[in-house]
Amino acid sequence: MIRFAPSFAALPLAGLLLASCQTEPGETSPLPGGGSSDVWAGIGADEALHVLGTEPFWGGEAKGGSLSWETPENPAGQTIAVTRFAGRGGLGLSGTLGGAPFELAASEAECSDGMSDRTYPFTVTVQANGQTLRGCGWSDARRFIGSEAP
Repeated sequence: MIRFAPSFAALPLAGLLLASCQTEPGETSPLPGGGSSDVWAGIGADEALHVLGTEPFWGGEAKGGSLSWETPENPAGQTIAVTRFAGRGGLGLSGTLGGAPFELAASEAECSDGMSDRTYPFTVTVQANGQTLRGCGWSDARRFIGSEAP
């Protein structure tokens, strides 16, 4: 079972990540209550985002405009086109997998896969094939902490 600190990733839809974001990276505009609308830059546009989850097992890697998605039923994986969007709370990826919508949201919060000694910098929520999956992620610049071979 994936365990993670309470975070934005508990929200089921990646689109909610960005609902109020309309600024360019680095721009700020005041929000009600004095907040900022800075676009989250925790995963660079040129970095790969690696994701994984357990119960059921799944994993993938997103880079540029594509995402490879692997499950026990499809260990060779499938590559799909995705649209990337950064909001105030994280990164969202949208595409189509098997003819159905695919949504992935990654946000900054410590995450454990529950099966290894690794600690990951991002929590991940995926909606695909009528399921909501929760897992962990890391990027090229923000690696997991722990053994390379769990």
